[in-house]
Amino acid sequence: MIENEIGRIIISELKADHSAFILELVNSSGWKEFIGERNVHSIEDSKIYIINILANDNIKYHVVSIKSENIPIGIVTFIKRDYLDHHDIGFAFLPEYSGHGYAFEASKHLLDIYKLTHPIILATTKTSNKKSIKLLEKLGFLYSHDINQSTEDDPLIVYQV
Repeated sequence: MIENEIGRIIISELKADHSAFILELVNSSGWKEFIGERNVHSIEDSKIYIINILANDNIKYHVVSIKSENIPIGIVTFIKRDYLDHHDIGFAFLPEYSGHGYAFEASKHLLDIYKLTHPIILATTKTSNKKSIKLLEKLGFLYSHDINQSTEDDPLIVYQV
């Protein structure tokens, strides 16, 4: 998938020229609270972060942009994690674009595509991430199980569709 226009958004593959956007996203309060610190504090760090993502066949980042302005506002990821039996879909959006339906629009489109080749798709989130849980349920995900992480006070919940 190179680029898709869906409704109000454009979904494209992550590229090196997304470094300023990725720098902003991974340092947003929601990312740090629910995903974690990535130690990306400069454009150079962001470029290295992107290079590492692009070099890993188990990680796919899709950048979501507003069609009318062609500005990146979020990502939808599709990752095969070591601790999960199946691929995991995830999403993160800049705070000012949260709650406007963009994450649902992009995630639904990509989920429909990935379901064609992956009969089971998982999603993980922290129990405290109520917005993520609400979106996962709206996308048709059902609770599967918890993952107990001894270093975390807030366990991960695994959902499945």
